[in-house]
Amino acid sequence: MKDLHVKSSPEVMSVFREYPNSVRPQMLALRKMILETAEGIDEITEIEETLKWSEPSYITKFGSTLRIDWKQKSPNQYAMYFQCSTRLVDTFKIIFRSTFQYEGKRAIIFQIPYEIPEHELKYCIKAALLYHKVKHLPTLGI
Repeated sequence: MKDLHVKSSPEVMSVFREYPNSVRPQMLALRKMILETAEGIDEITEIEETLKWSEPSYITKFGSTLRIDWKQKSPNQYAMYFQCSTRLVDTFKIIFRSTFQYEGKRAIIFQIPYEIPEHELKYCIKAALLYHKVKHLPTLGI
């Protein structure tokens, strides 16, 4: 595996520190999964970790912005958000069907304390990180 340059905004880790203990490990696990997936993609040499709408967000040269967050109004769940103007979530629904719980065209929702289907989620992450290279493919390269 190559070295991935992570350009991280200092404010991002503040957000992770502010998550309640009940969800912080899950949020950090999503972050780790995103960075590991990016590291395994040859075309990606740099990923930007920043805040968008006060949520940890991940951006690559070829990708669509990927965000993760937990919201106090839904304390027993957290989510991975995708740009709703893409075909990402619609494609995930076709390929992975009931593997995930979805919120419209914008998110995959995870319940606490259930385990994340990591193998399948990494395909979703890869499709988002490479979206502009794969958007012409019927199943986005999945």
